[in-house]
Amino acid sequence: MTPLADMARAILAAAIEAVQPETLLRKLTYTPSGVVWGDESFEPPGRLIVVALGKAAPGLGATFLAHAARRPDSVFVLCPDSVSVPASVAGVTRTAAHPVPDRRGREATAELRAVLAGLEAEDGVVVLISGGASALLAEPLPGFDGESVIELTRALLGRGATIGELNTVRKHMLAATGGRLASGCPAQMLTLTLSDVPGDDPATIASGPTIGDPTTLADAASVLRRRGLGDRFAAVLAAFDAARPELESPKPGDPRLQRSRVHALGSNRDALAAASAAAARAGFSARILTTRLTGEARRIGAAVGALACSVASGEPVALLAAGETTVTVTGDGSGGRNLELALAAARVLDGVPERCVLAAGTDGIDGSSPAAGAVVDGGTIGRGAARGRDASAALLHNDAWGYFAGSPEAVVTGATGTNVSDVVIALAAGARPLLLGEVAAVAELTSESARLAGPRSGPDGPTDPVVTAPGGRRRAPLH
Repeated sequence: MTPLADMARAILAAAIEAVQPETLLRKLTYTPSGVVWGDESFEPPGRLIVVALGKAAPGLGATFLAHAARRPDSVFVLCPDSVSVPASVAGVTRTAAHPVPDRRGREATAELRAVLAGLEAEDGVVVLISGGASALLAEPLPGFDGESVIELTRALLGRGATIGELNTVRKHMLAATGGRLASGCPAQMLTLTLSDVPGDDPATIASGPTIGDPTTLADAASVLRRRGLGDRFAAVLAAFDAARPELESPKPGDPRLQRSRVHALGSNRDALAAASAAAARAGFSARILTTRLTGEARRIGAAVGALACSVASGEPVALLAAGETTVTVTGDGSGGRNLELALAAARVLDGVPERCVLAAGTDGIDGSSPAAGAVVDGGTIGRGAARGRDASAALLHNDAWGYFAGSPEAVVTGATGTNVSDVVIALAAGARPLLLGEVAAVAELTSESARLAGPRSGPDGPTDPVVTAPGGRRRAPLH
């Protein structure tokens, strides 16, 4: 790979560092009675409960405990299996499957709902929500069963459903989503969200467990029909069409939600701002294209590759975007939306010098692969061909990881401890070739950024035996 690809890795690392729990929770002021968010105090006279949900939950929970002047009376953490759990919250952490829910998620959700229902009006709950919590809050509403939720989730993912569509359905099948976690709790709530959804709509993040839901049963039915799943899940569709009142979610303005306040803790805007600053320090003219990147991954990848190729010679340019693309699965390969986006971009970049495209999930996990994504340049297709790999066949079979596995293009970070959707970085060197010294300068913006850039890879795979995560924890990379 080229120094330009190394630069893209360093810029990604800076983006991920900017949305670590330790960084984001500095926005809170910790008082002897609770916390202050901006001009709003949250200092309950009764018990203080801390709940952390999602991919960043262990880090958020551990960081809150490390800084809190008031010790919480109870802590509840729920995260996916793949996430590293600090020792300080290990005893209060439950894990479950993601993105397809399982029994452990159902049981943990039922436990959480029971705890919250048992609180009193003078108590307070701080809820720290990050992406991935929707699949974890897996307890179904009466009339649905766990297997239906599992199979419908798989089907929607396979049909390329957007996160908004997926969560619209979840909010009408699950007992803790769409405002129900708050409506069933008599205590006051302060929810701080780490967004992984385009547009940062708090009602969509983690399926909005503590905020009113503007979607309806009719909207959920429309998703099933639009994605061609009405016949396969006829019983679910019939329940939606019947508009059963017990399945409808609490709406904005519902009096049961008056005790609940929701604020944005962080999003991909923070990540892109840090990426832009890192690129600018390296001499690039940095441009943020969008924070709402959506669409079919391979089409977006081809478009980003073409955009990188179209940049006129001159000053180095960094084009930055964030969001969440989708993949319509037609093959039986292994991969994820970022790997597929990167592979599609590589075909467009083939033979074009001084250009690269990186696509990666800020959580460090892309689909069914062990990678966060990939970084590609004009030599990627040629190097793949030399290893006997066919990019067109890999895209046909949704096997982008089969193409990138063991290659220098693979971006393997392990779980990063955060999650603000995906980041796409396109770099054009312009008329000035990049020097290795410039790459090193950016990679050392912070010691954490250098570590989060991911293990170095060679033709036979990553050569660094471990990945160091935020806080200095070391873990074996996932291969």
